[in-house]
Amino acid sequence: MIKILVVEDDETLNMSVCKHLTVHGYSVKSCFDGLSAIDLMSEEHYDLIISDIMMPKMDGFEFARNVRETDKNIPILFMTARDDFTAKEKGYKIGIDDYLVKPIDFDELILRISALLRRAHIAASKKLTVGNLTLDEDAVTAYIDGEPVIMTLREFRIIYKLLSYPNKTFTRGQLLDEFSGYESESGLRSVDVHITNLRQKLERCTGFRIVTVRGLGYKAVTV
Repeated sequence: MIKILVVEDDETLNMSVCKHLTVHGYSVKSCFDGLSAIDLMSEEHYDLIISDIMMPKMDGFEFARNVRETDKNIPILFMTARDDFTAKEKGYKIGIDDYLVKPIDFDELILRISALLRRAHIAASKKLTVGNLTLDEDAVTAYIDGEPVIMTLREFRIIYKLLSYPNKTFTRGQLLDEFSGYESESGLRSVDVHITNLRQKLERCTGFRIVTVRGLGYKAVTV
């Protein structure tokens, strides 16, 4: 059973979230501050963390930073009243995976948890399959109907990122953020060339299409 740790100092909300997750088949443990959460994590493995930001003893930022020092992969979802860009930017830079603003829509919470758990499974298995396309991260190889497709490292990483987060829009900079020099205009524009090449190489693929989001970037839309 999937184990989720809920770290939220509002007892009423904490209980509501735990009750809702339990109804959906998750095993849930709750606590009310980051220090208590760290103690719980030292005693038991969890598959996902839901954490508030503004909490006593240790806030969500410091808690997430502590978690990332020992576990790079466990999904962390911030559930907070803070809706400012500064808080979101700080959270993502620390290494959280998603950000949900209060008041909480419980149906949306369940959807986001499902997506985070799916991505975590992809990260663990190092393989991603969409339609007739399989991406093997360890081998850095793409397969269509079992046949290998020749592509560059950048092309592979771009399509892997797009398909790891289906229907999410990425800017050119975000798609090239693991490569040096992307800040330059030529570096940012080079992603357009990679996308064109990917569309040609993956034209026989089923299950998704690469969509241009005008003025923003690209996303992989599953069909």
